[in-house]
Amino acid sequence: MQKWMHSSPEPQKAFSAAGGVVEFSTDGLKINTVGGWREIRLSVISKREPAAAVAPGQWDERVLEPPTTRMAVCAIASCGIIGASWERLCKVLGLPKDQDLSVLADGARWIWEQAAKRFKGQDVQWVVDVYHLMLYLFAASAALGTEGARQWVGRRVIELIEMGGPRFIEHLHATGPPDPTPPTAQAWAKLLHYLGENRDSLWYGKRLEQGLPIGSGLIEGGAKNILGKRLKINSARWRVRRAERMGAIRCLQYSGLWEVYWDSKLAA
Repeated sequence: MQKWMHSSPEPQKAFSAAGGVVEFSTDGLKINTVGGWREIRLSVISKREPAAAVAPGQWDERVLEPPTTRMAVCAIASCGIIGASWERLCKVLGLPKDQDLSVLADGARWIWEQAAKRFKGQDVQWVVDVYHLMLYLFAASAALGTEGARQWVGRRVIELIEMGGPRFIEHLHATGPPDPTPPTAQAWAKLLHYLGENRDSLWYGKRLEQGLPIGSGLIEGGAKNILGKRLKINSARWRVRRAERMGAIRCLQYSGLWEVYWDSKLAA
């Protein structure tokens, strides 16, 4: 199945026939192997038609269009090998070098570094998942209490959407933490560090105007339901190569090519 995905014209045919904006996302989950817990990483290139534009205050109420197509690969490997698989998938799908591309991720530095290396020449929009960012906001506002924290975080997200990343970071530096106690101050410092590391990936307002996603729900749901439900079954301990093979089966099915694959085998 892995060889077929890399050599058959069917993945490119299916991807080219679908409409929408091209997105890339990646996420991982820990599975139990005979050598200990390892991360298997799912990477997906998909297309999605833009949704209707919404105001900043409606960002969490809109309904995104479902993907028109998606192609997935997975592996248990080093960052460099994972990154190389993204480049290979682009070639399999026939993506042109100047392809517009949204890269949605949780803000891990290695993802941005590998994506910048593998998607050279492409017009990339970098997007840190808004829900991961909110975790840092909640940690910074924990001293306010649950109800107050939720309201405070909601206001900060709207401010971020309206201001954009750089202005919002300056705003937080100027206003300071909501509570001067050491735990809150420490969480505030972590928030500012996270924002600073991702300052060029926070243009949520522009993406809402364009009807594009600002969260990585597609990949997180895929990792949980496509890989997790099979590879994290009770008492399972995988050999790495067998976990990757099972992952390849699940990725083929997730990519919508299951019937096409078997039809090709029957025709042969």
